Amino acid sequence: MRDEQSRYGASPYGPGPEERGGTGGRAARRQSAGGGAVQGGQRRSPLVVVGRTALALSSAVVLLASGVSWAAYSWVSSGLNTSDALNAIGGKNAPKHLDNSVNLLLIGLDSRKDMNGNDLPREFVKDQLHAGSSDIGYYNTNTLILMHIPADGGKVTAFSVPRDDYVQTFNGDGTSQGHFKIKEAYANAYTGAHDKFSAQGVKGADLESRSREAGREATLATVQNFLQVPIDHFAEVNLLGFYDIAKVLQPIEVCLKHPVKDRYSGADFQAGHQQLNPKQALAFVRQRHGLQGGDLDRTHRQQAFISSVTHKLKSQGMFGDLGKLQGLFDVVKKDLVIDSKFDILDFAQQATNLTGGNVEFHTLPIAGFGTRNRESVNLVDVPKIQSIVKAMIGDKPGSSDGSGDSDGSKPPAKAAPATVDVLNGSGKTGAAAGELKALTDLGYSAGRTSNFAPRQKTAVVYGSGAQEAAQQIASKLGTAAAVSSPSVPAGHVHVVLGKDFTGPPATGSDGSSGSSGDSGNSGGAPSPVPSNAFAGDSVKEGGIPCVN
Repeated sequence: MRDEQSRYGASPYGPGPEERGGTGGRAARRQSAGGGAVQGGQRRSPLVVVGRTALALSSAVVLLASGVSWAAYSWVSSGLNTSDALNAIGGKNAPKHLDNSVNLLLIGLDSRKDMNGNDLPREFVKDQLHAGSSDIGYYNTNTLILMHIPADGGKVTAFSVPRDDYVQTFNGDGTSQGHFKIKEAYANAYTGAHDKFSAQGVKGADLESRSREAGREATLATVQNFLQVPIDHFAEVNLLGFYDIAKVLQPIEVCLKHPVKDRYSGADFQAGHQQLNPKQALAFVRQRHGLQGGDLDRTHRQQAFISSVTHKLKSQGMFGDLGKLQGLFDVVKKDLVIDSKFDILDFAQQATNLTGGNVEFHTLPIAGFGTRNRESVNLVDVPKIQSIVKAMIGDKPGSSDGSGDSDGSKPPAKAAPATVDVLNGSGKTGAAAGELKALTDLGYSAGRTSNFAPRQKTAVVYGSGAQEAAQQIASKLGTAAAVSSPSVPAGHVHVVLGKDFTGPPATGSDGSSGSSGDSGNSGGAPSPVPSNAFAGDSVKEGGIPCVN
């Protein structure tokens, strides 16, 4: 699905809208538990809280990395809140795994309620959380991070999905909800289930539990469809959980590039490194007013906070001391929901990767801003996002059928027939010739090279009969989806290089990942997607990164 018109104008090579940071959607659509839609203000949703990400990851890290003994495992797992939501989203239409890697979805639920659906104490919400009433956040999932853990170790790749991305949302059974902000998939399903079960006489905690389960199923199905990757496990946490984990681990060290002061979130910090208490931690991850990138900068705050938390857990030796972990375990049992298939021991081996600086967070790009359903939303190029994710975590050496992969010059998938012409609009001398050689090495027929008018973005355009090859090449380059044009000869693909072009991808030994020196690394080395393909700078775990 595409939620916007083609990136191309009258010319098939015309530049698409620039990907940029921004405040994202401002109006918050929510529905009451009785099913009535309540439209938020036209300008923004007041004080939306998204800090739950940090707890989702840090709690998951605790679970993954503890493994101190079988007794500890039994004690922890016996009291966890578990969900069977993953069982509802399988089926023949689900994306398939290419290898034994694991995809873990971290869900931050924007709710001021406890596990039973009771409102958190008003004074606590006002004074400590610096947030609004339980009606504001409702059941939106304002934080979504997909973590890809390679099958045999290596770098963990994480993708943050901006909360206001306007996409097709789904229920757990695969039926479409329509097009909404991705954060609303949970709330829409929750409301429908709440109305249904309430009419059947279900009440209290059981009503809340069954309604939330429908919300989880919808979120999992929507993200899985949006990114076209299978989800193996998930962890969900709400606002109270974040506060509790911050309370156990305080103080948390963070770093800011600039001083900030924001009355909405309560953020009031100097530039540089500083130690935060729980209340300040919430302000740090919630602030979006006064930030150049708005919501997107707030996403980077969340990523930086996760890095700080995991760095502290590792540097202070908490993973080896059960006594130090008990307070964290208590929080996990009270505030975290994980899928029922989650096995702590299966993940213990990944502890070093998750806490040792071997995680890199990327924020998926947006294509611009628009108004849909009277709300401000992020417009997204779905095919481009899927191609980026696939390039980063998709085909790896040995992950296809395995036949003939020992020949290092053979790509994982056979090149579709097409003649490739490379037009150089990047301003970089020799770029077209180098890229043409890289593509012919992959099996495409060599066409011509020539210069082209300077342009910002690389594009792939094809003539009649060359669609499959064009789609393959667009995926390899991490560009927007390839488009057809009558001006391109039949059987030809035109690759028009832009200033974002960084060099021939995957032309070394395997055609699938890394640079020419990465041919032997099947342990999660990502394909070379340009850094500017994402929304803002990526955040690398392993210390205290400085952010806006």
